[in-house]
Amino acid sequence: MTSFLITTLALTWCALGAAAETLPSYLHQCSRRDPKLQACYVEAIMHIRPWLAQGIPEVDVPSTEPFRLAELSLSLTEGRGGYRISLKDIDVTGVSNFTVRDLTVGEAGAFSLDVDIPLLSLVADYSSSGVLIMIPASGRGTLHGELGRVRTQLRGALSVRGADRADRAGRQHVHVDRLLVDLKVGDVSMRIDRAPGENFIIAQATNMLLRTSGHLVLDAMMPELRLKLADVFLGIANNIFAKVSVDQLLRD
Repeated sequence: MTSFLITTLALTWCALGAAAETLPSYLHQCSRRDPKLQACYVEAIMHIRPWLAQGIPEVDVPSTEPFRLAELSLSLTEGRGGYRISLKDIDVTGVSNFTVRDLTVGEAGAFSLDVDIPLLSLVADYSSSGVLIMIPASGRGTLHGELGRVRTQLRGALSVRGADRADRAGRQHVHVDRLLVDLKVGDVSMRIDRAPGENFIIAQATNMLLRTSGHLVLDAMMPELRLKLADVFLGIANNIFAKVSVDQLLRD
């Protein structure tokens, strides 16, 4: 009877241990011995796309469809009456529909990841103030935009937390120490729907500006957009790496 209990407990312990080591479905594990290791990293990034789209609650990653940015602001002209645009509650769809074009990971942890996104669609609460085409142009409404042929480059540095910074189980984790984001957009289309009661003529003038100078508007938005995207992407990556050990990412 005693041997039976010991055997049963041992089998149960092994089963629990195996379950604990079961890889999350959103992970694609690579081998350290793979001669095409960087190609496997690309497979792992492509593999996680559907989970990014729907969100991964267990690692505190919200859905990226839509991808939410709280606020962006830009100035198109300078001075006291400069024309300014503010966007709030920006929902972007299409973020998870990316293709990895190139990935380089150096021995010192420096990395560069290039991805292509065919189309990003965005909707945001819009407000403007200042002078546009020599007339006061304060207004508000909803901005709709489409950004086509988006090439995104993420550059940064990775580190592996050593034994002195391992988790309670003694496992080591990857950490993204810094991240820079750059965007190049091929096609830009933007328009606004004016809010009820807003001036029709001002809305038309704003739409003419967006239609004829969409790239200039996007260029003015880009410095703040790069910083905010880098901050959000850094958080997503480190949320995942904090819950996933190096041994889960790479097997011997």
